[in-house]
Amino acid sequence: MNISILGGGGFLGRKLAAELARRGRLGATPITGLTLFDIAAPPAPPGAAFPVRAIAGDLAALPEAAIPPGTGAVFHLAAVVSAQAEADYALGMRVNLHGTLQVIDACRRLRESAPAAAPPRVVFTSSVASFSGGQGASLPDDARQVPANSYGAEKAAAELLLGDASRRGYLDAVSLRLPTIVVRPGRPNRAASSFFSAIIREPLLGLPAELPVAEDFAAWLASPRRAVDWLLHAAAMDGAPLGLDRGVNPPGLRMTVGGMLAALEAVRPGASALVTRVPDPEIAAIVGTWPAGFAPVRAPALGFAAHEGFEDVVRAFIADDLAATRAERGLAP
Repeated sequence: MNISILGGGGFLGRKLAAELARRGRLGATPITGLTLFDIAAPPAPPGAAFPVRAIAGDLAALPEAAIPPGTGAVFHLAAVVSAQAEADYALGMRVNLHGTLQVIDACRRLRESAPAAAPPRVVFTSSVASFSGGQGASLPDDARQVPANSYGAEKAAAELLLGDASRRGYLDAVSLRLPTIVVRPGRPNRAASSFFSAIIREPLLGLPAELPVAEDFAAWLASPRRAVDWLLHAAAMDGAPLGLDRGVNPPGLRMTVGGMLAALEAVRPGASALVTRVPDPEIAAIVGTWPAGFAPVRAPALGFAAHEGFEDVVRAFIADDLAATRAERGLAP
């Protein structure tokens, strides 16, 4: 099977590529080639026993080589993040919505050129930001998507278009409404949710971090390990039980900021003292509309794994990403 990862240069795309290289197969199907696409050509994962091709380009002008003939699975991870999409409406629409239309059109052309082949499975990273409800929410699987930010609206619209393309047989979509991913390696980014990772990552690096919300603020979270596991499961699972509803709320972890800091302190005593409360009304206004919890039933029934505890999330970051993050940022070991 040939696989494409759009957004292959991002931290989740790199982790996904590395895991595909390690496994050498998707489900029971051997991988015969991997295409990595991003705004800059992504690095190839080490140890891949199959050809890897890295391509640079613009998602909204998607080159044909990004989803070449014979592709059986597409991971569509590429996006403009939440705060950036809110600040730059045109950019968010261009990448998050019109870029997805380019993905659909590329898959449609594949089907038209090889009508006997199965439609490619497209795993789309949607977001909890496509819902609202705030701190009091614990949303069921059939909750309506009523986004309160442009990023969430773009993700919800993309889900609908991917669902319709699935109905028409151009592709076979699974849209994962990912929780906020914590702990992200590397540097802070322009996502409104970036501070959730920063209050864990920066203290583990020995650096200060600012907390823009109160410690009783709750969020729906997922670790990078669990997110990669869900993405791979979504790509290999039987799509028939989804029917027309291609969206899945995976079983994340509800945590308060205070609970996150307590877990950090349990794993690395003294680290939480580096976190300072600095209110940011703009960030709080964005993340405050996102639902703080879900009550997923469908995802576990479809085989999506339950989440680990948050102390395990902190330990996983230390094991997987702390040394590389320290080196990337030029910090002493």
